[in-house]
Amino acid sequence: MDRKWWTLIAVCVAIFMLLLDITVVNVALPEIRRSLHSSFSDLQWVVDAYSLTLAAFLLTSGALADLLGRRRIFTIGLVVFSGASAACGLSGSPLMLNLARAVQGVGGAMMFATSLALIAEAFQGRDRGTAFGVFGAVTGAAVAVGPVLGGVITTGLGWEWIFFVNVPIGVVAVIVTLRKVVESRDPGATGVDWAGLVTFSGGLFLLVYALVQGNAKGWGSTEIVTMLAAALVLLVAFVLVEHAQKRPMLDLALFRRPAFTGASLVALTLAASFFSMFLYLTLYLQNVLDYSPLQAGLRFLPTTLLSFAVAPVAGRLSVRMPVRLLLGSGLVLIGIALLLMTTLTSTSTWTVLIVPFVLAGTGVGLVNPPLAATAVGVVPHERSGMASGINATFRQVGIATGVAGLGAVFQHVITTGTVSALRPGGHAGEVLAGAHGQLTTILSSGSLNALGHQISHAGHVALEHAYRVGFAEAFTTIAAIAAVIALVGALAGFTLVRGKDFVAYASRPAEASEPEAAMSPAG
Repeated sequence: MDRKWWTLIAVCVAIFMLLLDITVVNVALPEIRRSLHSSFSDLQWVVDAYSLTLAAFLLTSGALADLLGRRRIFTIGLVVFSGASAACGLSGSPLMLNLARAVQGVGGAMMFATSLALIAEAFQGRDRGTAFGVFGAVTGAAVAVGPVLGGVITTGLGWEWIFFVNVPIGVVAVIVTLRKVVESRDPGATGVDWAGLVTFSGGLFLLVYALVQGNAKGWGSTEIVTMLAAALVLLVAFVLVEHAQKRPMLDLALFRRPAFTGASLVALTLAASFFSMFLYLTLYLQNVLDYSPLQAGLRFLPTTLLSFAVAPVAGRLSVRMPVRLLLGSGLVLIGIALLLMTTLTSTSTWTVLIVPFVLAGTGVGLVNPPLAATAVGVVPHERSGMASGINATFRQVGIATGVAGLGAVFQHVITTGTVSALRPGGHAGEVLAGAHGQLTTILSSGSLNALGHQISHAGHVALEHAYRVGFAEAFTTIAAIAAVIALVGALAGFTLVRGKDFVAYASRPAEASEPEAAMSPAG
């Protein structure tokens, strides 16, 4: 078989693992909590540690690959990702797991940053289109099967195996890469933007840490205020550093094109709204409704399968109608889906989520293909690699900040809602005394059994009822917030993504008609 097809296989296997570890972990979180006695913030970090380092190192990995060789960085990424996966499975504490997840994210960034460049280098002409089509199908499949596969593995083998399975696959991918993939680099590459890396990753980490710890430490505490201030300073410094660089890892000039800004905001809001809700949907299905990981994963199928099925339709529509209509309409559907989730009550069953899942899956399918095309279509060809990396970075920043921000609201509301629901039964004092100041941690992670014999049987019964009331109130609150985020993204998609910003149509005569522009792939 030709080397180029081996390249495609190696890249697709690596990206399948990378994306699978974003979705597959969600359904395993309640089992991880029980096994490692994790707090709610620990569970947030299982998601955020991975997203943070993936976002922080993505653009730097691309620069390193241009300088040192794309195959080399891709291979190092595979080794780091596989080794960190083994460490995740062997973790005996939440801290070890989250540190290993952070290292996983670094390896994932190296793989993600080089994947499209390796395919573009290996394929030419019609074959390149075929290769990118296969790549797109694999990424869609990873998202589609993630929750179910995570449920199967967690239920049958244990949560550790969602990480262990990466190791043999990673070893095979490394062998194929070293033997079959051709090395390539950018002869014009001059170095790595270390100042940008430090300011961006440092600011992002401090922001997410403050959001995760705000309820526990106190939002007005010196520690949290200092962290938020330091995050702001570092992120402002990052903008100034990038502005001063000759070859920045994030070219701020790209944002002068409204369509590029719109695509970045769509990516950010899509991740910060619906994808950030996956953690809380999983907690609802498993902690409140008491479904197994496999049963929970199966209930995500309306979303995952529809997003997979609608994506190729959206890809074909993007050459017949304005892209902004697909981006905006997709996020409107997601916003409506999230608003429908606010109808959930303490007595609801999972069926209340069916229509929202169908709408959200359709919306995600409408957004993803045109979003990828827009991110690279509105910049000069030589900037397409950076543009793709920026769009992926915005997605990961959206997940990291979305999970942390929604989690801060969730923790506060579930505690106040549960305590309020306890008062009529007269058990609030008993539960608060038995929790020893840890009620927020106990409720947000769903570990009600942690109270054990410290409260009476009647107290447990009252607490379980109040917990469902408090959870429903907290869930509907963050669903409403997520809906607003999605609708803001829809507005950005509708108004900022303009057909005239697409590079392919920059030379279009000024007298070209609006209907002609609307029929272009640019939209």
